[in-house]
Amino acid sequence: MEQIYTIPVNEAFELVGEKPECGCPFCHLYRKLQEDEVDIILGASMMEPDIRIRTNEEGFCLSHYNMMLGKRRMLGMGLMLESHLDEVKKKLSAKALLGQKGAPSITKLTTLENSCYVCGRINKNLTAMISTAVYLWEFDIELKFRKKFENVPYFCLPHYRAMVEYASKKMSKRTFPDFFDTAYKIEEKYISELRSDVSWFCKKFDYRYDEEPWYNSKDSVQRTIKFLSGDPKGEI
Repeated sequence: MEQIYTIPVNEAFELVGEKPECGCPFCHLYRKLQEDEVDIILGASMMEPDIRIRTNEEGFCLSHYNMMLGKRRMLGMGLMLESHLDEVKKKLSAKALLGQKGAPSITKLTTLENSCYVCGRINKNLTAMISTAVYLWEFDIELKFRKKFENVPYFCLPHYRAMVEYASKKMSKRTFPDFFDTAYKIEEKYISELRSDVSWFCKKFDYRYDEEPWYNSKDSVQRTIKFLSGDPKGEI
């Protein structure tokens, strides 16, 4: 059943099952996609006309600008920024429409502020990977992927929501309840463990618990934030 497009998904689920500290499999996939996209855009593709048009139009978010700066390929960044600034200048000087001075330029700048070429590429590919995971679970005759799925430590809430939402629309009505129950049990178990760890973490600030061990609570705040918000960019 394994195809080229299913390999990254299978590998991510297998990895987090073996190394729970890697967390949500989709956050892991995001980080891999992000690293690949930043390398690609700073490589030969920056000179491809169709890609250059899009980067000129969309620009990048601060996080991905910083990642590119970290690669220290300054000439490539300079060339992209040179033509991107020309595009920004056009948006900045857009003519007023219907007497609303500056309105079109403000609208275009607002769109630019919320766009990022790398984010768009990653989100498109990650959406495809979420659909692949749902597909693998539904049509996994040998149950190999389902076992990997059940071994996942948790799904961060944003990716859990996206996965369940997609499955609810695409899976058969016969299959979806089992899928949902499996995913929910993973989340419910992890959130209960987090709640217990955070509770103990808080108690450790009470002098009465000063001599007690920390158990698994020292990083519970960081793990909770990763669970609630995701850590696709590896920033937590």
